[in-house]
Amino acid sequence: MAVSPEYMPENPIDFRAPPPSPIASGRRSSVTNDGVLNEFLEHSLRVPDLILPDNFFPKQKIVETPPRIDCQSLNSKESNSVLKTLDSIARIGCFQLVNFGIPSEFIKLVSVMAAGIFQLPSEKKAAVMKSPEKPYGFEEVHRDQEAENELSEEFVWSKDESLKLDMERIWPTGYSNFSEKMETLSSDLGNLAAKILQVLQENCPRKSKYANDMMQRQDLIGPVCCLYKHRRDIPADRLASYLGYDVFSMLIRGTDYSHALCLHLCDASSQFHVYSKKGWVSFCPDKDALIVTVGDQTQAWSGGQYKQVLGRPIFKGEDEDNISMAFLYSPPNTIICCSKTTKGKTLSLGQQAILAIILTLVYHLLVYFYKKL
Repeated sequence: MAVSPEYMPENPIDFRAPPPSPIASGRRSSVTNDGVLNEFLEHSLRVPDLILPDNFFPKQKIVETPPRIDCQSLNSKESNSVLKTLDSIARIGCFQLVNFGIPSEFIKLVSVMAAGIFQLPSEKKAAVMKSPEKPYGFEEVHRDQEAENELSEEFVWSKDESLKLDMERIWPTGYSNFSEKMETLSSDLGNLAAKILQVLQENCPRKSKYANDMMQRQDLIGPVCCLYKHRRDIPADRLASYLGYDVFSMLIRGTDYSHALCLHLCDASSQFHVYSKKGWVSFCPDKDALIVTVGDQTQAWSGGQYKQVLGRPIFKGEDEDNISMAFLYSPPNTIICCSKTTKGKTLSLGQQAILAIILTLVYHLLVYFYKKL
């Protein structure tokens, strides 16, 4: 029997589906630059194209020996010497300087004293290793995995008081005397570098608009010298592999300190290698010559006229281990930055990907709430 509708009990639970959502209006999104944002997210989430070492490895170029410039001719501003210097720096980023006024006997004395640093026991060296917090001291040793010995060692010296205290604890009998000689040598080389830089600045045809800003900053660190111990007993069949590693290491690592010029003391070296983005240049340096290479600060104030290069001496077939020194010079009123500190502030690829994902979620949430309202 049919039940009249008025006698049907009321259902307390409503199982009906909710009404359809209203159709969104044709109003334009409040995010007016959503196209720019989408393009940014697309590029941020894209895996970058990787350049394989085989395609990037620079080829070695044997060039004629850079000009041998007499320092006295630079002081007198002889036009021929200045032109040769500028031409050599523009082509390969370096030149040779002779008769620069520092006795070779004094340089050899400092080099012999520097050899004592590398003779310290490995456990003592480990106490004065370089780090982002302490950018001076011993660099991690590059070892030949097959021969199981060190191919080269590096020690970074400066007038930093904490380095002096650390080194006097592990080498109490010799470091104070060595550091005193290094301060004298670095002062003489600093005066020499200042004269060279003045010649470059006076004859640079174009200068960066940021040159004045750079010259107004304050010196934070002071003179820095990288000392290298080059081994004599590298097997001939391992030399090519070692040089290949050296090229990659220099290109990837670069130099840890910003500088205007680098003055290399490497008497008796068989070759000198100059690394740059253009390639790898090799030449035979003259005896008793000081090799000058261009740094990043000079590239900046010259507006790219003089390109930064990295130099490294090579010793072959020697009877004993050799010491070379590379003094990094910056004008006293120019800031010297540690590149590792700068690198620490950059975002890694993983951090960039996480940031892109967060921006994507925020964007979609903004669109969702806008439609709801």
